[in-house]
Amino acid sequence: QVQLVESGGGLVQAGGSLRLSCVASGRTFSNYVMSWFRQAPGKEREFVARIRWSSGYTYYADSVKGRFTISGDNAKNTVYLQMNGLKPEDTAVYYCSAAEILGSRNYWGQGTQVTVSS
Repeated sequence: QVQLVESGGGLVQAGGSLRLSCVASGRTFSNYVMSWFRQAPGKEREFVARIRWSSGYTYYADSVKGRFTISGDNAKNTVYLQMNGLKPEDTAVYYCSAAEILGSRNYWGQGTQVTVSS
């Protein structure tokens, strides 16, 4: 059974930092792209960042480029999202996703709340 479990969310003041973690279990994820998405109240879920396990290649949404860093620890099957310079508009539920590169399997975590106060 595949599981993605996020943690690390919380309440932080604008300009502060948080590090989110996503622990993946239940299968080998070497052929997957791991991503972070977020969904603010009343808005659609949007892409934040992704990393390819096999190569370490990363890609970011323009809105977080230069502030957020995605990384992975293969030994721990864990993906991180380091968020610096947080802004109130970063407030959202953050979700971890695992998408098969050459297939259709796609898994989601339950989400972790990030709230940035002004």
